[in-house]
Amino acid sequence: MIEILNDDQLVRARDAGALVGNILQSLKKRTVVGTNLLDLDRWTRQMIEDAGAVSCYVDYEPSFGRGPFGHYVCTAVNDAVLHGMPHDYALADGDLLTLDLAVTLRGISADAAISFIVGDSRNPEDEALIDATDRALAAAIAAARPGARIGDLSRAIGAVLRGAGYSVNLEFGGHGIGSTMHQDPHVANDGRPGRGYVLRPGLLLALEPWVMADTKELVTDADGWTLRSATGCRTAHTEHTIAITDEGAEILTLPRG
Repeated sequence: MIEILNDDQLVRARDAGALVGNILQSLKKRTVVGTNLLDLDRWTRQMIEDAGAVSCYVDYEPSFGRGPFGHYVCTAVNDAVLHGMPHDYALADGDLLTLDLAVTLRGISADAAISFIVGDSRNPEDEALIDATDRALAAAIAAARPGARIGDLSRAIGAVLRGAGYSVNLEFGGHGIGSTMHQDPHVANDGRPGRGYVLRPGLLLALEPWVMADTKELVTDADGWTLRSATGCRTAHTEHTIAITDEGAEILTLPRG
């Protein structure tokens, strides 16, 4: 299913996106050395409920996971990159943490992710991973406009990631979003320009470049959800939900106020 939102739905999409952006930034500010992943999940649940929103994750049960996810935010640490299930772990100085969050507010969903380093330690290789995903996301957003095709966005992402020296995994990528979290069209993190669905005003897309330092192979944790790099290398993941407008792309998941 591909949804094209009307003006009223776009207003609600902006509110949902701002909520996601605000929650992620609040979590980032509260995350220090010693913060437990389960505390991050608990704080997320409280902020979602306080806003009158609904988690897209807690009851989520897709074919690639094992049963309902059961948590409110994905917490991927170091070699974990996607679908990180919160567990009893206290973050250490220098950990590379990705937080991925999706909520539904007044019938419209928004989805975003941020990667950052916990504490004061800074590994240049970790910073390079995060920078590559940020730049890839910015390139895709710059390419997103009416009349462009999904392949143009995929190519923009892949060109940045490959140019930074990383292999690109195509198993998981971006997606359409609207009244539900995961919709068509799929947005691979590499591709051929001029191919795929033609972008139209009112279309929402969640764009999410992610990379692993020295591999493109994934392994799944015993929890049935958390995806890690096959070599144990560090990873990063960045995501925004955007709306296609007559003028180009509007980023919906930036913090507001």
